[in-house]
Amino acid sequence: MQVYTFAAGGKNVSVFASAEAGAPVIYLNAAPDEGMRVLEAAEGAGCEPFTLVSVGGLDWNRDMAPWDAPAVFRGAEPFSGGADDYLRILTGEILPTAEGYLGAAPRWRGIAGYSLAGLFCVYSVYRTDMFSRVASMSGSLWYPGFWEYIHSHEPKQIPDHIYFSLGDREDRTRNPVLRNVRRDTEAIMEFYRDVGVDTTFELNPGNHYSHAPERTAAGIAWLLAR
Repeated sequence: MQVYTFAAGGKNVSVFASAEAGAPVIYLNAAPDEGMRVLEAAEGAGCEPFTLVSVGGLDWNRDMAPWDAPAVFRGAEPFSGGADDYLRILTGEILPTAEGYLGAAPRWRGIAGYSLAGLFCVYSVYRTDMFSRVASMSGSLWYPGFWEYIHSHEPKQIPDHIYFSLGDREDRTRNPVLRNVRRDTEAIMEFYRDVGVDTTFELNPGNHYSHAPERTAAGIAWLLAR
């Protein structure tokens, strides 16, 4: 495996390039240094060869948010919807630069993310046709207006496969927005299943913050196994 790093649009990008020509590429929007932890967990799980492109340096409440929304925690910053701006950087700058390091075009591209990045992954298929597989782990699918959005918009590309997961304690909260996360995730999963997408939903032990790299690797492994 070769590792390449570069900066684009104010983001830090690491390309963990598979030695296999044409291996799938997974784009992971992640916290700093999370890409390596996810890759190690995926390798430990026996995943098929793939290239991981990990993007860090994100402004989470802007880059991952599809539109403006109020904060869900007291004292937190509100969401300022900059997902479209970031997606232009991802598809227009990061993707071609990352794949320029590879010896051949990938067989397919996937996109993966945790929490708000999981929301962004699902949103992205409505704005670009670059990704055919999606993994949303503990995705913020409670986001105000998101259920209505997917029912009123057509994807640029209907994904072949979508993976959803949550911790089994994530909805055990007094927060009136976050306590709906399991209901909303299961409803969105059923929505895609009903339109013919190969979809699954997994519950993992723990809360939102438990074993994020391992949960992310499990989602990637599911995409690779299809």
